[in-house]
Amino acid sequence: MSRIGKKSIAIPEGVTITVGKDNVVTVKGKKGELKQAIDRDITVEVKDGHVSFGRPTDQIRHRAMHGLYRALVANMVKGVTEGIERKLELIGVGFKASNQGNILDLALGYSHNIIFEVPKELKVATAQEKGQNPIITLEGIDKQLIGQVAAKLRSLRKPEPYKGKGVRYVGEVVRKKAGKAAGK
Repeated sequence: MSRIGKKSIAIPEGVTITVGKDNVVTVKGKKGELKQAIDRDITVEVKDGHVSFGRPTDQIRHRAMHGLYRALVANMVKGVTEGIERKLELIGVGFKASNQGNILDLALGYSHNIIFEVPKELKVATAQEKGQNPIITLEGIDKQLIGQVAAKLRSLRKPEPYKGKGVRYVGEVVRKKAGKAAGK
């Protein structure tokens, strides 16, 4: 059995999970509601305050789907109860970030500012303290969407390996390379 897939998910107080027709799982909580379509081969069972997942065979595809959908539903439960937060920091001279509502204005060392529209399901905040790198904070209930937007923001200026300049996740470690002067 899949180590992840065979673990059941405890349903916290205030969260309701329903399995509709076409194997669509709906998770409702105090922060909102999320839906996820589940593969027809995977069975979802809600009972006694727990959600469990099953698979028909030990095929590679079934084993992969088993753990995947369990993880997706667990992330949905966490999102509607606590919410999900992702922080990015801008490292580089002159790198700035500001927002008006869900529109981010980024100065990342290009000849022009980058205007990035964050989906309306997410909240975005920017902080820029003196002596600190600018921080972009993304908040919402959908972990997949937050990860996708954060990855897109990071791809606008990936951290480079010589000076470490660029957009990176808070806590991300970028291994630096020695320059050509190190060879002498």
